[in-house]
Amino acid sequence: MAITPDTKDWTWVMERACPECGYDPDSVRRTDVGDRIARSAAGWEAVLARPGVAVRPDERTWSPLEYGCHIRDVHRIMRSRLALMLSYDEAVADGARFANWDQDATADEDDYTAQDPAVVARELAAAAADFADAYRAVGADQWERRGLRSNGSAFTVDSFARYALHDLEHHRVDVGLARG
Repeated sequence: MAITPDTKDWTWVMERACPECGYDPDSVRRTDVGDRIARSAAGWEAVLARPGVAVRPDERTWSPLEYGCHIRDVHRIMRSRLALMLSYDEAVADGARFANWDQDATADEDDYTAQDPAVVARELAAAAADFADAYRAVGADQWERRGLRSNGSAFTVDSFARYALHDLEHHRVDVGLARG
């Protein structure tokens, strides 16, 4: 059964707290971003080892396995987008451009429910480590570099960290883990 796609624009979480999960963007410190990204992967191995990991709790909610696949892919996509922001030539462009990513289409096309939970756990941990390391390497002069999502949402490396951390921490709550 297909889940109704989430069409909300979640960019508001860069500026104000999320009432659903308690995430507060004002709590994000540049010096902590890499560590928070790395910590976001903690506990997923246990979640993905649960009995019935591929079973949806209701018709509106992804299964823990689907959330794990999504979070793995979020780490990968966000890492790629960060690399784009850090590599674009500021003299030529006003910011990196991100291709559209339809998370719901990816879940269907990649058949999240059929993936091996143990493999997903390893891939999620590796993707989180790569993304965390990428943020740890951001130089002091790079935090204001810009990026633009296909829907026009604008980011800096700094605001992008706040946006990404919300996604990573919010979905921990969705599967019964502490936000981080």
